[in-house]
Amino acid sequence: MSPRVPFSFIIILGFMLFALFFGAGNLIFPPMLGQLAGTNVWKANAGFLLTGVGLPLLAITAFVFSGENNLQSLARRVHPLFGILFTTVLYLAIGPFFAIPRSGNVSFEIGVKPFLSNDANPVALIIFTILFFTVACLLSLNPTKIIDVVGKFLTPIKLTFIGLLVVVALVQPIGRIQAPFEGYTSQVFFKGFQEGYLTLDALVAFVFGIIIVKAIKEKGATTKRQLMIVCGKATAIAATLLAIIYTALSYMGASSVEKLGRLDNGAEVLAKVSDYYFGSYGGIILGLMITVACLTTSVGLITVCSSFFHELFPAISYKKIAIILSLFSTLVANIGLTQLITVSTPVLMTLYPIAISLIFLTFLHQKFNGRSEVYQGSLILTFIVSIFDGLNAAGIHIEVIHDFFTKFLPMYNVGLGWILPAIIGGLCGYSVSVIRKKNIFNSRVIR
Repeated sequence: MSPRVPFSFIIILGFMLFALFFGAGNLIFPPMLGQLAGTNVWKANAGFLLTGVGLPLLAITAFVFSGENNLQSLARRVHPLFGILFTTVLYLAIGPFFAIPRSGNVSFEIGVKPFLSNDANPVALIIFTILFFTVACLLSLNPTKIIDVVGKFLTPIKLTFIGLLVVVALVQPIGRIQAPFEGYTSQVFFKGFQEGYLTLDALVAFVFGIIIVKAIKEKGATTKRQLMIVCGKATAIAATLLAIIYTALSYMGASSVEKLGRLDNGAEVLAKVSDYYFGSYGGIILGLMITVACLTTSVGLITVCSSFFHELFPAISYKKIAIILSLFSTLVANIGLTQLITVSTPVLMTLYPIAISLIFLTFLHQKFNGRSEVYQGSLILTFIVSIFDGLNAAGIHIEVIHDFFTKFLPMYNVGLGWILPAIIGGLCGYSVSVIRKKNIFNSRVIR
């Protein structure tokens, strides 16, 4: 019989999950959501929590439930080629394409930009990102316990300061909540739902799942039931903490518009609100904490992504890949935070439905006996719809396709048109697998 996992460990695991998901980059989305949603902030926040909190923790649970050791093994259930492609695209998204450059952008926006004139921003961003990613690269080349120590000490301090900031904003709001901006006047819940994609957390969760499974097993859990129970309790703790802080940050952003005006991104909102309540010293403290937190995140992401690509391409050394990722991230970071978020949205609109479908298929795996045709049928139709969602988000509208999907796919206008095709594709895949199995059986009987 497996030993009982202590509840104290479950609490620690819940807080660890919270810390993993609540990176410095995630701070920027709820305040901006609040600014844009205005009086509709609560509906928008509910949608955001579903994808920004619910989906990542559901993905963790799905990974634990699958019993697989890594994401590629899980994705191979669809097809070996899909296993490589999906895993590669996911690591690129949480790595050099979006998440790593975003950490440098957020550091600059909060820690440096408030103290500069507008004319100095482009040059300052170049200098800052070169220095930032040089340090991140050097640390990732020689991983030490310093990063873990900094993370352990910094997270409580960061949370204390952010907690103080949101408490002050709740007790003494900057101003009255204003009318919503364009785009948040209707179907607000679904708009918030899509904004949750920007956290990248449902994608990162597949990688975090490996850490969680290892941690639970080290405490003596061996059965799938034990793993699921411990994971469920830990994710409930993390979900509660994330939901409270995200909601408070959303309200803070919503109440800031009257006096601060509409700002460009969430990092600017945080910096301005901090300066409003605590003056320039508060801004300096916040900037230093966020910069170190983002640096720690960058080192972790560079390390994880470099390890994956080194396994994929053994001929290229880990150090060379780490340097390449750091250089590429520096270049991407210089398009600016607002522009980076804009560019990432179409990609995430395409990628997220595939990830969500994979999550639910993982839970249903035993119901259809793991038939690859079910995975393939569901994900192919999901991709066909999601690719056009991505094109629409990029401002590329193919009217014939758009009109057809709008007419025949429920919820297509709110970015959820892929749900029905995912179900139909899965059912068609199951039918194909049954027919194929029957034909194979008949051919053997004839022989």
